[in-house]
Amino acid sequence: MTNDRTPRGKGSQVHGIFEKIAGYYDRMNFVMTLGRHGQWCREVAARVAPAAGGQLLDLATGTGVIALEAARRYPAATVTGVDFSEEMLSRAMAKPGADAVRWQHADAARLPFENESFDGITEGYLLRNVEDLDGVLREQYRVLKPGGRIVILETCPPSGLVKPVMEWGVRVLVPLLGQVVARDRSSYSYLESSTLAFKSPQHIAGILRGLGFQNIGWRKKFFGTNVILWAAKPR
Repeated sequence: MTNDRTPRGKGSQVHGIFEKIAGYYDRMNFVMTLGRHGQWCREVAARVAPAAGGQLLDLATGTGVIALEAARRYPAATVTGVDFSEEMLSRAMAKPGADAVRWQHADAARLPFENESFDGITEGYLLRNVEDLDGVLREQYRVLKPGGRIVILETCPPSGLVKPVMEWGVRVLVPLLGQVVARDRSSYSYLESSTLAFKSPQHIAGILRGLGFQNIGWRKKFFGTNVILWAAKPR
């Protein structure tokens, strides 16, 4: 029988990739962003600003970088880190400070939480890997309390004058780094293609607006190849 948390369709492929790359995920993020990934995760945690003593949900928590930063920043809050990769969660739970976070195996497309359960939601590199972008964001709107904020770290397709250079860099350098650093070119070839094929911040903002989110904004990072977006659920 299929477990309700078992990934299906595209999710099954993505699940297999993240199970495979968990051991060198942090190292590759550091190398690919020239050390900026940790800074972005800290900014995500700073922007979500949950109510004192509130509930914070970190989706696609991976190795727990954002969740652990949120737990350090908001010691009075209850932080729940969710991922559909068991191997990623095992890496997160082995890190210093992991006892401060509630770790849970779940699929972002079918969150096992009641309506309006969380004061804030963070996520890192979730949306480009899901099959139903609208549905996943709708789930987040459902479990977010009125007045709560969502903060998203994502890749961003290059644009403007730097587009040809950055596209070349993503197409060539990301799989090459995967081969050199992780001995896994195929997994990072998928991540390269998913980056270039993903939606613009304007597109994601349009979905958020259509779902009812307000106060939507974003800041691009690293020559426009990454972006932090934020929005709030009306009170």
